[in-house]
Amino acid sequence: MAERTILITGGAGFIGSHVVRLFVNQYPDYRIVNLDALTYAGNLENLRDIEQKPNYTFVRGDIRDLSFLNEVFSRYSFEGVIHLAAESHVDRSLEQPTEFILTNVVGTVNLLTAARNQWKSDFRGHRFYHISTDEVYGSVEHGGFFTEQTPLDPRSPYSASKAASDQFVQAFANTNGMPVLISRCSNNYGPNHFPEKLIPLMINNIINNKPLPVYGKGENVRDWLFVKDHARAIDVIYHRGRVGEVYNIGGNNEWKNIDLVHLLCEVMDRKLKRDPGTSARLITYVTDRPGHDLRYAIDSSKLQTELGWQPSVDFPTGLDQTVDWYLANAEWLRHVTSGDYRQYYESMYAGR
Repeated sequence: MAERTILITGGAGFIGSHVVRLFVNQYPDYRIVNLDALTYAGNLENLRDIEQKPNYTFVRGDIRDLSFLNEVFSRYSFEGVIHLAAESHVDRSLEQPTEFILTNVVGTVNLLTAARNQWKSDFRGHRFYHISTDEVYGSVEHGGFFTEQTPLDPRSPYSASKAASDQFVQAFANTNGMPVLISRCSNNYGPNHFPEKLIPLMINNIINNKPLPVYGKGENVRDWLFVKDHARAIDVIYHRGRVGEVYNIGGNNEWKNIDLVHLLCEVMDRKLKRDPGTSARLITYVTDRPGHDLRYAIDSSKLQTELGWQPSVDFPTGLDQTVDWYLANAEWLRHVTSGDYRQYYESMYAGR
């Protein structure tokens, strides 16, 4: 009998797969149920190394379907929920905002409702942990930092949908007494990242000698955190965080986009044994996207002071490991960029 059963939503995605792997390997007495709709960014190849573990279960389904969620909650009697499932790409949100509302807002409310229906106001031993983003804070001036008290000021349909979902989580805590936790993290990087985001996009394009699109002048600043450090933070917050609290997670590692791209070009030239400057010649400046926040910067001192978490991977090491992973997993990269990986889903999970 499992000590506890935890639902992790979006566990086939980039961050989610690292969280699922950590929990499955670190807590063999837990039953980890990974619920994922397997949209374009969800990839079960991310979890092939643990898919046969006895304490791991995959369920394919959509958090926008409340009746389905009620059935899943009834079947597994979850003690806790770690909610990562989300539409997360800002550019896509500009073109398809409704999809972000349906998944990020309606889907979150459905999960909260299903949890409330199962737990029936007896919340002892239960936790609902919602993973958010630093983008809900908007943009911060040079020298400032986002704290947990920073007012929400979302600037894109994506960040607006995440801010709305955060507030629904807090509303369920206020009206139902639900034991909730929220964390907001800076930009993640690392293995298994779908190549629409900056670092994997640049790696893939450099490999294939394609242009490296940089918005505007590349002056936008982001704080970068290695994805495995984010997974460690989620572990700590889920188990030891104070119910009702918000925790910021950051890498204390700010980079202008253009400086990061130049660094990545240097690393790739070295690893691909190309002449220095070869990849940098691929940099192409493109029209800036609407509402592009200039700078994100996280103050994670609350998490560090209360729960003792610290980033463990420095940026040069993490970037090196990330590039090595993509170069060693060319087949994974080819699959996710071609869509061939969907055949794996159907062969492995047809009829589930």
